[in-house]
Amino acid sequence: MQIKGFDVNSVDAKRFTKPGEKIQNLRIDNNSTVTSITVIGETQATVEFRFTANYAGIGIIKVEGRLLLEGEAKQLHDMWSKTNNMPPEIANMVHGAVITNCMPIAVVVSKDIGLPPPLPPIQPMQQGFQKKPETKDSRRNSPEIT
Repeated sequence: MQIKGFDVNSVDAKRFTKPGEKIQNLRIDNNSTVTSITVIGETQATVEFRFTANYAGIGIIKVEGRLLLEGEAKQLHDMWSKTNNMPPEIANMVHGAVITNCMPIAVVVSKDIGLPPPLPPIQPMQQGFQKKPETKDSRRNSPEIT
């Protein structure tokens, strides 16, 4: 299966706190959910999704849309209809595409409504140098000739 198209049809954002209010220990949960799969041709299917950045009682950002998949659409739809699951490799591809495309939208919207970006915190880099491993080099351990 391949992703042939990506379309966003809804963006909804709400902040439940007042501007300037202090936020401590903020937890942001990002979630990608497939809501339906529909066959639209011999080899094509649309996958409707919802991406949510939930700010634990402080706010929420929702992005909804659809992906166009090309490949074994009938088998994917049949599996989805029976179990509400997709094969793991297709699920990883779909959710990866949703997060990759929706995260920048959520970052821009979060700034517009006064919430922090829904990104994981950046880990500080370790400063310092690693010591090179000592090697056994017979030339360095031989006595000098003067």
